[in-house]
Amino acid sequence: MCEVFISADPQSYDARTRSVRLHGVVTSIRLENLFWQVLEEIAQRDGMVVVQLIERLYDELVAARGEVGNFASFLRVCALRYEAMVAQGRIPADTSVAIRSLDAKAVLHELPQGWGAASAQQPATLPAHVRTLHVAARRHA
Repeated sequence: MCEVFISADPQSYDARTRSVRLHGVVTSIRLENLFWQVLEEIAQRDGMVVVQLIERLYDELVAARGEVGNFASFLRVCALRYEAMVAQGRIPADTSVAIRSLDAKAVLHELPQGWGAASAQQPATLPAHVRTLHVAARRHA
C-alpha cells in the first residue's frame, strides 16, 4: 500500500513560495509543487494565470465568508477538491472545458459528507446530468 504514496517524485512535495499581489498588497504563499501544478491547470482551463486565479478565489472567499483564515490551506483544499471532482466525473477531465462554463449546482449536487454545505446528503450515484458531462468529456479527450 505505501508504495503507491512513497513512489511520488520528491519534487512534487518540495514546497515553493510565490509572491502574489492581492489588490496591491504583496503576500507570499508557500505550497508544495504538486498543488501549484493543479492550481495552474485550473487557471489555464479558464484562460487565467495562477496569480489571477488566486486573486479571484481570494475575492470570492471574502465575499462569501467575510474572512479568509488560512488561505494556503484553502488553496490546497481547492486543488484536492478539483482533482476529486475530476476523478468522480463532476468536472470533465477534458481540460479544454472551462470550469466557468459548468453548472456549479450540478457539479456540487449531493457532495460527499464533509465537503460543503450539501454535506448532509449522501450520493447514491452521480446525477444523470453530471454523468452526461463526464461521458461527453471522455469522448472529446
